[in-house]
Amino acid sequence: MDHSAVTVPLFAGSVLIVDGVFAFRPEIDGYWDFRVWLHIDEELSVARGAARDRDWAGSDAESLHRDRYLAAERVYRREAGPRSRADVVVDNSDFARPYLLTKD
Repeated sequence: MDHSAVTVPLFAGSVLIVDGVFAFRPEIDGYWDFRVWLHIDEELSVARGAARDRDWAGSDAESLHRDRYLAAERVYRREAGPRSRADVVVDNSDFARPYLLTKD
C-alpha cells in the first residue's frame, strides 16, 4: 500500500521508526539516530519471502527472492556494510524469540 501522500505531525520527543530495505546506504545513513539490523539466514529469508509473496508471484516467488532480492542484498551488504553501521543487531530467525547479537 502506498502511504506516500499521508502526513502526520510530529512533536518534540516524537520517535519515528523507519523500516526499509537498503536503509543504511551511505547517501541516507546520516539521517538515522539509531540503527537496528535484523539478522536472518539467507535461506530462511528466501523461504519467508517466497511464502509471503506466493499469492501474487505464484511459482516464481522463490526464484524472485533468490535470484533478484537475495542477489541485491548481497551487493548491498558488500558495498554498504549495514551490519557494521548498526547500533544493535537482532537475530530475527524465530519471530517469537528474537535476541541481541554482538556486532562484528
